[in-house]
Amino acid sequence: MKRKVFFTLMLALLVALFAWGWRERVALGAFPDIISAYTAKEYCSCRYVMQQPAEYCRGYVKQSVPINDFFESPEAKRITVSGLGRSNSARWVGERQGCRLEP
Repeated sequence: MKRKVFFTLMLALLVALFAWGWRERVALGAFPDIISAYTAKEYCSCRYVMQQPAEYCRGYVKQSVPINDFFESPEAKRITVSGLGRSNSARWVGERQGCRLEP
């Protein structure tokens, strides 16, 4: 009897989790892009707007979700970050505009 109640509760939990995931599918699908975009934009702002050293900015943008690739092009003032299968770049535009994500 206890086993049947346990399996029923687990099935109900699984169905509820699936329903929540389906309802939030758009937000869950956007999550991988957020990691690389945030890291690229914030690192670019830290380096080229606030003019902080690279070591400081690496710590500033460090997250619990790891990134795969990180490339900084100082001459182009461009940062490219890859993580969770997505890649995003940010470039310093100017003093008044700061950094922008590239499409």
